[in-house]
Amino acid sequence: MRMGLAVPQYGAFADPRLSAEVATAAEDLGFDSLWVGDRLLTPTAPRSPYPGGDGTIPPEHQVFLDPLTILTVAATVTRRARLSFSTLNAFWQPPVVLARSLTTLDIVSGGRLDVGLGLGWSVDEYEAVGVPWRGRGDRLEETLDVLERLWGEDELVQHKGEHWTIPESTVLPKPVQRPRPPLLLGGFGAATLERIGRRADGWLAGPAPLPVLTAMWRAVRRHAEDAGRDPDALRLVVRANPVITAEPADEAGVPGRGTVDQVAAYLAATVTELGAEPMLDPHFAARDAEHYLTLAHDLREQVRDRVGRG
Repeated sequence: MRMGLAVPQYGAFADPRLSAEVATAAEDLGFDSLWVGDRLLTPTAPRSPYPGGDGTIPPEHQVFLDPLTILTVAATVTRRARLSFSTLNAFWQPPVVLARSLTTLDIVSGGRLDVGLGLGWSVDEYEAVGVPWRGRGDRLEETLDVLERLWGEDELVQHKGEHWTIPESTVLPKPVQRPRPPLLLGGFGAATLERIGRRADGWLAGPAPLPVLTAMWRAVRRHAEDAGRDPDALRLVVRANPVITAEPADEAGVPGRGTVDQVAAYLAATVTELGAEPMLDPHFAARDAEHYLTLAHDLREQVRDRVGRG
């Protein structure tokens, strides 16, 4: 069983020294991967509901450190853990700039980067960076085309598409991982699930009810088969960012809220039934840095016990 942990990055835990401390400790505790998220702003009158709970943006998101910087911090203080984003918005940088940043991070980490990209959910963030909300699916397809071309074997590369033109150029260095770093995509829409099956290496899923998650994962695998790809080669990463309660919560709300035992049971079920890689984000549950790591340790041990110490 593989399990990941979110690096302290936002809210009361937006402190790069704490990010480094927890990343180091998480690797020592046996976590296999370290993760960061991506938020730009918290509008006072949001036009898009937050995709969770009652749609209210968590107040913790008002303070959010840059994901590329924090993952670089984690890379420099660890040796083994994989590093990824759940998720990095694909459009906050032009793809040629994004490719350079991710290549550099793959080099800094010694080839431990998993590229986790998403489309985001906030119309306000799109407006703030001057990116159209409409047509974002096609924009992502071209972004992936550019990344793959820049990361390919050819030293001279060029691209001409609807959104970007890159003249024939030398673009070096290449990532450590060949033919490219693993690509994981987040989202729940039908077009996203099809895209994952057709061209990604895995799905970054949120904490949906297990029957819903199962149906979507089957759809991803079916799309992979339709594209002539091996569905068993795809990864499923399931993120949980729970509020931990002292008393058992309504099962309909798990893993969004519940006891350690309830959250561990949900995550273990994603492993045994779907072959998932659970990823824990304690930002909403932890009181301080010590509690952050205690929760991480306790949940990891309970999940491992339920799965069979895999």
